[in-house]
Amino acid sequence: MNVIGQVTVLPQLPPAIGRLSELAYNLYWSWTPHAQALYRDLDPDIWERFQHNPVRVLLEVSQERLTQAAADPEYVDRYTRVLADFDAYMGKKDTWASQHAPGLAPVAYFSMEYGLAEALPIYSGGLGVLAGDHCKSASDLGLPFTAVGLLFYQGYFRQLLNKEGWQEEAYDEVDVTTLPIRAAHAPSGEEVRVQVHIGDRDVQVRVWELRVGRIKVLLLDSNVPENSEEDRKLTARLYGGNQDLRFQQYLLLGVAGIRALRALNVPAGVYHMNEGHAALLGLERIRELVEGGLDFRTAQETVASNTLFTTHTPVPAGNDAFAYDLVDKYLGQWPARLHTSREELYGLARQDQFWDGHWVPTFSMTVFALNMSRAANGVSELHGEVSREMWKFLYPGAEAEEVPIGHITNGAHNLTFTSQAMRDLLSTVLPADWTERLQEEAMWTAVEGLSDAQLADVQLDMKREMIAFVRRRLREQLTRNGASAADLAATESVLSENALTIGFARRFATYKRATLIFRDKARLSRIVNDPARPVQIVFAGKAHPADNPGKAFIQEIYRVSQEPEFRGKIVILENYDLAVARHLVQGVDIWLNNPRRPLEASGTSGMKASFNGAPNFSILDGWWREGYDGTNGWPIGEDREYTDLNVQDDADAYSLYQTLETQIVPLYYAPASPEAEGRSGWAHTVRRAIQTVSPRFSMQRQVIDYTQQYYLPLSQRGAALAANGSQRAREVASWKTWVRQQWPHTSLNATAHLPATARPGQKVEVQASVNPAGIRPEELRVEAVLKRGHHITRVPLTSQGDGKYSAQVPLEDSGLYSVGVRMLPEIDGLSNELEAGLIRWA
Repeated sequence: MNVIGQVTVLPQLPPAIGRLSELAYNLYWSWTPHAQALYRDLDPDIWERFQHNPVRVLLEVSQERLTQAAADPEYVDRYTRVLADFDAYMGKKDTWASQHAPGLAPVAYFSMEYGLAEALPIYSGGLGVLAGDHCKSASDLGLPFTAVGLLFYQGYFRQLLNKEGWQEEAYDEVDVTTLPIRAAHAPSGEEVRVQVHIGDRDVQVRVWELRVGRIKVLLLDSNVPENSEEDRKLTARLYGGNQDLRFQQYLLLGVAGIRALRALNVPAGVYHMNEGHAALLGLERIRELVEGGLDFRTAQETVASNTLFTTHTPVPAGNDAFAYDLVDKYLGQWPARLHTSREELYGLARQDQFWDGHWVPTFSMTVFALNMSRAANGVSELHGEVSREMWKFLYPGAEAEEVPIGHITNGAHNLTFTSQAMRDLLSTVLPADWTERLQEEAMWTAVEGLSDAQLADVQLDMKREMIAFVRRRLREQLTRNGASAADLAATESVLSENALTIGFARRFATYKRATLIFRDKARLSRIVNDPARPVQIVFAGKAHPADNPGKAFIQEIYRVSQEPEFRGKIVILENYDLAVARHLVQGVDIWLNNPRRPLEASGTSGMKASFNGAPNFSILDGWWREGYDGTNGWPIGEDREYTDLNVQDDADAYSLYQTLETQIVPLYYAPASPEAEGRSGWAHTVRRAIQTVSPRFSMQRQVIDYTQQYYLPLSQRGAALAANGSQRAREVASWKTWVRQQWPHTSLNATAHLPATARPGQKVEVQASVNPAGIRPEELRVEAVLKRGHHITRVPLTSQGDGKYSAQVPLEDSGLYSVGVRMLPEIDGLSNELEAGLIRWA
């Protein structure tokens, strides 16, 4: 058949259930199990076959079945209650944002991937799931918020494990007309198209609209007839292809993303770049202002003033950087458009790197993002420290702890990952409105009111559901690989509901050390096969298609799972996605995570397990370094760094085995003690996991933190710098230009009268002499810097006139001090003291 077009014809829904179609196009259902059940119960096979896609269910289910459901009083009653809850959610006026952030400017959030639901496969792992959860909580809190991303019509790959356990990739082309998205239309009524010049041609981009509760996600799609075959492939695959393709995708995300907002008249007063992929949005925003009459530097100050950058990558190789000749192919015309030079534009992204045996300047997306924003953060406390160390070279003369990169520890969307059974149980002790107050730690103390038996019963039901899911998935995999009838029958005995069950599901990057638990297989065998206290492990995870070492880890786990002593007790599932993740975090007893510290920026899977009462068992890295309190799970290893990776792996594996054998397994199998009344033992740890992790690591808390620490201040700062035709931005840009010209001509000399020894509290005199090279004294800060270990104290020196400064500097505590003097330029209105990037030490 020669196809000339496609059209989606939705069924004629009976009036009694007529709004099922409306609900299908709002991802509110993705965190509402009762809503999902309405579609699943129409036809469970269709629901499973099409990755839990309600739009596809309505397309495939028969009219007869719809008529039957509409005549079923029980089904209609459930439908009515779900739609009433949906209407109440959508119509709520007194949201958190309306009460606590009335001055918040509309936020535009840019991310390369979004993990919102398995039916929409435009995510690969943690970054995308985090972005999806961020959108869901922005909706829950009532933020004025619009997200922007790309619609990958082949998504990320579907993972298949062959007979040898080697990962193979399949790319399924998604029929976008059957997804829960709709083409975006301009106010005038026509379908929105935006255009981006890439290389030597114009690329047309269609805009799709995805509703996530109260907010929208705009998805960009180059797979339109007007484009060449190559350009249509620009939005084919997530993280597929070479650097050339990736840079083009980043141009689409940044430039077409801004143009899509403008075409749809979507207001934005704060811009949030989720990872460096989105950094090129700054180009388009500068171009708009330059065309409006601003000079490049004023435009850049204006754009940066209300932009936030979140970095997720603690590994240098994970930060995209491109050779200048590649960048020239795609940004060659941009300096002229921005009324600047190539040197100045590329200078905002420059990072000299050692490539092919010599140093070369590269265009770093992270450096560009940092220079195009006035706020930046890592995604856990430790990751903030690592990031400040990684990027301190951008602030010559500064100590790492002064680098203006903060942190907001990641969270997860509780309602997406907490099972309905656990939600129902929590509702028996928490307030009626608990789902709107997830971040309130005091509220969660009510979990103490849950009995050991209540928790055990719900968790056993969840484990049974997970085991049934695992067996079904294994049968599908074995059938595809031509397994024998005996092997297929053996899946019915895989895993036991009575055994302590460990879950491990991650992206299979090698630093996550998925195979660490196999370091001593004989010891592991004794743990797993203890007849009185058995242990079993469920693994899942994808390796990047180009990551053969990661694939080798998957194969090693698969091979171990086929060995007689581990068969049926160690399992690895293929095609890790949101559906697999939900079953695992809801069904396991503990969650294992053992990355090589400090390379885990945050991690969130363990949070989701603890929402369901599974304590975390993890390296003290990422979020767990902050989350572990001695009662709510277990650490692996110590809160320290190693220089020898083998020593680190040995130490962590030993700690893992030792903790399992001496603490976790005995506690799990210990008989209930009536006299303890639940204050000790396994149920106590379960309660503590729920009680401590649910509020502190909720996505609700995370988005509130972003709003209070970044979105609100950027709303104000952006408005102030853009007021009166960007007058203040022009003054700041002009001042920076002047100061940078003069800085090489400044000088600073200092002396300190330091005794050989001193008493705590004693003061020493520090003096400095400054040649300001024309910079006004009130625009210079001269200060003494005292460093004791990793602790820094800064004491301003007072001007005595004629370039002379002095201060009596106290030595508060005992210890060895290093004393220095430096000066920095400063004026009111800078986002931070290092914004000018200039420090001179005496």
